[in-house]
Amino acid sequence: MEADILRILISREALQARVSELGAQISADYAGRDLFLVAVLKGSVVFLADLMRAISILHRIDFMATSSYGASTQSTGVVQILKDLEESIEGQNVLIVEDIIDSGHTLAYLRRLLLARNPASLCICSLLDKKERRESDVPVDYIGFSIPNEFVVGYGLDFNEMYRNLPFIGVLKPEKYRV
Repeated sequence: MEADILRILISREALQARVSELGAQISADYAGRDLFLVAVLKGSVVFLADLMRAISILHRIDFMATSSYGASTQSTGVVQILKDLEESIEGQNVLIVEDIIDSGHTLAYLRRLLLARNPASLCICSLLDKKERRESDVPVDYIGFSIPNEFVVGYGLDFNEMYRNLPFIGVLKPEKYRV
């Protein structure tokens, strides 16, 4: 698996340090308030697991699953909800937890959808941000790392459902995803 990686972009140590910083900042920002984390499956699950342990205040979690890529490396721009929330977010302080923001289409759609459900507040936390690729303007409140426009895997991010278990963020060799 690691032989398929062109180079490590973000090390395990850098990930852990930044997630701890994000957890501390989120804890301070939401001190004295309820917090409801909404993780976007499947890519954010590793980030969520570490982030929720780094958040020192009480919080609840729920999950949504979307699809806009299929088996491609490019978003289709059409977002499908594959799994919706099990709990109401009305009146809740919601923090969307995302693995990566690329075009921004999925997150813009999710943001509109969740705002229509009347949360007390809605913020976004993304581990990775690919600003070069942004097509939809989405306000992001917490960003782990800004990265270049390269195809990355690991720490929950995948290609064709593989590589999620790598403990770092790596650039996948182009011959592994180009046909």
